[in-house]
Amino acid sequence: MIKATFYLSCCTILLSSFQPNREVPLEPGSPLPKSEIACTDISGKEISLGAAKGANGLLVIFGSNQCPYMLRNQERLRNICVYASKNRIGIIMVNSNEAARTGNESFAAMKQYATSQHFTWYYVIDKNAILANAFDANHTPECFLFDKNSLLAYKGGIDDSPGNADAVKTRLLQNAINEMLAGKPVSVNTSHTLGCNIKRNL
Repeated sequence: MIKATFYLSCCTILLSSFQPNREVPLEPGSPLPKSEIACTDISGKEISLGAAKGANGLLVIFGSNQCPYMLRNQERLRNICVYASKNRIGIIMVNSNEAARTGNESFAAMKQYATSQHFTWYYVIDKNAILANAFDANHTPECFLFDKNSLLAYKGGIDDSPGNADAVKTRLLQNAINEMLAGKPVSVNTSHTLGCNIKRNL
């Protein structure tokens, strides 16, 4: 029995050593993690999540340049970011694809993509996927909405049909923004995310 317990403990340690350095998933009500970490924006400016926050909160979006799901959500992404900005919610898009920095997820490619999409919000490089790990973010696009007190109000997708804009029935993120701004509990504060995997260095 002792040998069996020792064996299982060793296996657990070995398995955990192969997992990325991720923290536990954020749950609604959790405080904004790593708010002080400065990341480089495509403008060259160093910006932290805390500094990017607006008067009414912060929208953090884990994104990329070439993911098919990002391309399918481009118009929806722009629309929701414009909506959030008009409501004094800060916006920061985070690129955590560290394993693809020499290709389509390079800093130069990020600049090019942001220009082509007319971004007016921050788009930062997440070195060593520190933010992605802290958020336990795994897909692009994946959204995290924080209220004016920097507490998580919603996490998940932009809507209920990330693969097909024509099939959207519920605008989950916009509904969450509206309820949050009205001071109401967000009725659907978590949704399933569907997208490309974030390409971390293992």
